Amino acid sequence: MMKDLSIHEIFEKIEQALNEDSKPIEGMNAVYQYDLTGEEEVTYQLQLSNGQAKVEKGSPAEADCVLQMKIDDFKELLLGNLSGTAAFMSGKLKIKGNIGAAMKMENLLRQYDVSKYV
Repeated sequence: MMKDLSIHEIFEKIEQALNEDSKPIEGMNAVYQYDLTGEEEVTYQLQLSNGQAKVEKGSPAEADCVLQMKIDDFKELLLGNLSGTAAFMSGKLKIKGNIGAAMKMENLLRQYDVSKYV
């Protein structure tokens, strides 16, 4: 269950899943930055390029889309208990940059069923 994994382990699992089945990310070239708060404040980037996914802690690259939310809300989003739209409308999710890219990412994570990592 994902709640037992650290946020770092969750991002590692997401990176692994995207790279094991890269078909859905083929042709996607974007940098998603997650600014997460809660017990700790962390920033991770998910970089998609040429069918490859790379997760990095911090913000080494310029992000196309920055998503800001609490770690607990992020986990709920991954579990499918919270939709990106509902999170955005309720103020639980703040998006800077390309909102369309953020919506694509939510659909992408659903395709991979990342809920098993949360």
